[in-house]
Amino acid sequence: MTLKRAYNFNAGPSALPEEVLVKAQKELVNFNETGMSVMELSHRSKDYEAIHNEAKTLLAELLSIPDNYEILFIQGGASLQFSMIPMNFLTEEKVGNYVLTGSWSEKALKEAKILGRSTAVAATTKETNYNRIPKLTELNVSPDDGYVHITSNNTIFGTQWKEFPNIENNMLIADMSSDILSKPLPIEKFSMIYAGAQKNLGPSGVTVVIIRKDLLEKTNENTPSMLRYDTYAKNNSLYNTPPTFSIYMLKNVLQWVSERGGVAETDRRNQEKAALIYNAIDESNGFYQGHAETESRSLMNLTFNLRNEELSKKFLQEAKEEGFVGLNGHRSVGGCRASTYNAVPYEACDQLQQFMTKFKKRHE
Repeated sequence: MTLKRAYNFNAGPSALPEEVLVKAQKELVNFNETGMSVMELSHRSKDYEAIHNEAKTLLAELLSIPDNYEILFIQGGASLQFSMIPMNFLTEEKVGNYVLTGSWSEKALKEAKILGRSTAVAATTKETNYNRIPKLTELNVSPDDGYVHITSNNTIFGTQWKEFPNIENNMLIADMSSDILSKPLPIEKFSMIYAGAQKNLGPSGVTVVIIRKDLLEKTNENTPSMLRYDTYAKNNSLYNTPPTFSIYMLKNVLQWVSERGGVAETDRRNQEKAALIYNAIDESNGFYQGHAETESRSLMNLTFNLRNEELSKKFLQEAKEEGFVGLNGHRSVGGCRASTYNAVPYEACDQLQQFMTKFKKRHE
């Protein structure tokens, strides 16, 4: 490829594989000799149906999803799932139990409360500004919980679950928006996984839901049709017009991952990329200070600070001048953040490590 590309470390929407973008460019006005763009195809056409079903098949193969799970494509982002989950699965006698590890898990809990559902907090690390994932022994869960909800990776604070709990009633639900497809997953531990696509799966517009089929039978019958998971399952996510172009891009990203060795190879690459930047932090003698405790560090969102705000601003300005994009920390915590999702190339992380080393020498 000869295109001039930025070193894109945006937290989301985030980097997409250059090969996928080029493929979409070539097919944009004439997909599969239809004389139409994918965006113009009827979602009831055979050409679109093939895209839709191939995306599901590829995801099932890459993540080794068992046959007793459904794959759904829903709009509204992960944020809509915060409401859909309690609407579908929390009855008056059940409690939604949430593990709080950052802003997104707080928002998920908030939506359940707005709906008037019974909730509990299984564990929280808010008292240390969400710098770690709770130990499994810290979780206060019960077999009577309607479900236990976790956020597998925390984009703002840079923490990630390394081991998942075994929930006695097998009702573990996870928001995996920012690390799905980044490493192999023990799918059977979860009753449901959901993920907005705009970090590792494709562009914004589609949310992937992986849900155990027996849960579909537990849907609250008073839930509106478009907010019911069984509506999507019964209609192959085609009850209404789906985000067809986003699903087309999702399919292409999944093909890209498959052609590059699958999820295990992606995991290896992600560990290599993250190690470059974490080494720059760890070997800086405190010039760079990581936010997350070492055992909870995310491979997707690497958060760090410099010794004062003025130096942080200088770092970000000089980084921008060197072609690095998206290194600002979230507005709620400040500092710096490098999001090294699947599509971020090794070269970008290598260049960032070199920049961090040079910047330290100039300003220590």
